[in-house]
Amino acid sequence: MQTATQQQVPQARTSDPLGNVGHFGRVLAPAVMRPLAILEVIIGVALVVGLCYLLHPADPLLLGIGFPWIWLAVSVLALRYGALLGVLGGMCIWGAWYFFYGRVDGAEFPIMFFVGGMAQTVIAGHFSDIWTNRANRVKSINSYLNDRLVSITNNHYLLRISHERLEHDVLTRPVTLRDAIMRLRDLSPSTPEGELNEGALPSAQDMLELVALTCQIDVASIFPMTPQGFGRKAVAWVGDAFTLDPDDTLLLDSIEKGSLSHLREIDETGQSAYLVCVPIVAASGTVSGVLVVRRMSFLSLNFDNLQLMLVLLNYYADSVEQRTMVAAVQRTVPQCPYEFALELARLEHMKHSSDIDSSLVALVFPRDADGDSLFDQVMRTRRTLDILWTLRGEDQQVAITLMPVTDENGITGYLTRTESRLKSQFDTDFISSHIAVHSATVEAKAPGDSLRKLLLRCGYHG
Repeated sequence: MQTATQQQVPQARTSDPLGNVGHFGRVLAPAVMRPLAILEVIIGVALVVGLCYLLHPADPLLLGIGFPWIWLAVSVLALRYGALLGVLGGMCIWGAWYFFYGRVDGAEFPIMFFVGGMAQTVIAGHFSDIWTNRANRVKSINSYLNDRLVSITNNHYLLRISHERLEHDVLTRPVTLRDAIMRLRDLSPSTPEGELNEGALPSAQDMLELVALTCQIDVASIFPMTPQGFGRKAVAWVGDAFTLDPDDTLLLDSIEKGSLSHLREIDETGQSAYLVCVPIVAASGTVSGVLVVRRMSFLSLNFDNLQLMLVLLNYYADSVEQRTMVAAVQRTVPQCPYEFALELARLEHMKHSSDIDSSLVALVFPRDADGDSLFDQVMRTRRTLDILWTLRGEDQQVAITLMPVTDENGITGYLTRTESRLKSQFDTDFISSHIAVHSATVEAKAPGDSLRKLLLRCGYHG
């Protein structure tokens, strides 16, 4: 019984007994036509005729031995170079006949010898041309497929890298801007009865914990605004609590600008114990407090993360004076509901402070049985983040959707999904159902002006 060390190792395959067929195949049938092919044909035929002359001087073309062996060489050349150069080889044989036999008195031209030889040569050459073209076509296809494979491989590699980066971002930032807006919306009252006292910071601790989770903050505190300035005692904090230094360089820079400041923005000579300072400023410009960050992840200290922090704080600050903001919108559109007007005012402020797009989409349905069914279907399929306002008249009904953090591409996706649902449920679309579609971008101009213009386009004049 053989052990593992005694087992025979498979031997490498050796070449076949007849020699390296692949090497001779490349010699007989080259992959590329060389420019000197004509010269090679002429010299090749001359060498074969010369060899035959040495073997049989009396009959150099071997006409009398019963088989036209000389044409075998020409057929090989035809297989190698194609029909046209095969015919050239046959013409060389014809010239050799006149050289060796044509000068002899009474010599008769062997018609059948040349007709059969040329036919054989043309057939072999035509066969070579056909399969050469097919081989070139297969080679082109394989080259194309190889390029596609390389491209797909590269795209797959980039997709894997992108997936890893996205996975890292999701792990390091578990809450998106839309999720954070939904949570902030739940933290503040959205009814007139929930109006807040001036200077109050409702749910400040919950808000700070959400911002800290979203923006990767380790140690931070919120200090309220008092008649004498910012209070030194925090109303909310994460990590270790600390008192506010009113003379800190970064804090003073933030107050002067009325916006976010971080350590890299102050002069090199300036010293600060803080990394980031963000005033909590509502749309009217009222400052309710300040967020002071002492420690956060180094990778989180980037422009996108700081902008997200500013957006969340501004969105929260608008809840402090929501009645004023809602009143500004309702002066332009008196019939606008309180919750819709508040969210519109917040998004207008977000557009003004951070240039983040939001959108309004209006779908106008006819007042009939089919229109009511389609209207109810659209009402049921709205996104959780969106705010919906419906208007019903005698001839039409309008569904206005306020879509936070949504640009034109988001509008297109929303309309496509809505129309697909209508197609699958009712086998219809917007055009067939006479549903008018209007959209607008939330602008940072007069409060409610974008909504007023959209209502006019829908044919609704209040």
